[in-house]
Amino acid sequence: MSRRLISSASPFEQSVGFSRAVRVGNLIEVAGTAPIGPDGATVGPGDAYQQTRRCLEIIRDAITQAGGRLEDVVRTRVFITDVAFWEDVARAHGEFFSEIRPAATMVVISQLLNADWVVEIEATAVCERA
Repeated sequence: MSRRLISSASPFEQSVGFSRAVRVGNLIEVAGTAPIGPDGATVGPGDAYQQTRRCLEIIRDAITQAGGRLEDVVRTRVFITDVAFWEDVARAHGEFFSEIRPAATMVVISQLLNADWVVEIEATAVCERA
């Protein structure tokens, strides 16, 4: 079965040894995605809604590059740094997934790699065609 690697603008992909997404057959796994803009800066520092939207845009783009569609997403995993953010995160998540309704998990954690990030998201998509 072929393995297709999808890269992003992260300068750490090579040194850490990861890809934004990997497609094997009809499965696409998207790595933990932080709210990083095209310029490498954090989008919306401290703003859970804007950060969630940015994470989901990056995820959507990676899935599209891998030959899938947002409608193929079957699971999301959302990590937030404060329970107070859950409603803003949920609102943004709903804007992308209210009709798709993947299985979703939201977990509160103590921190992410960058202190400006309040959310990080992973996704799994299953495409009809391999």
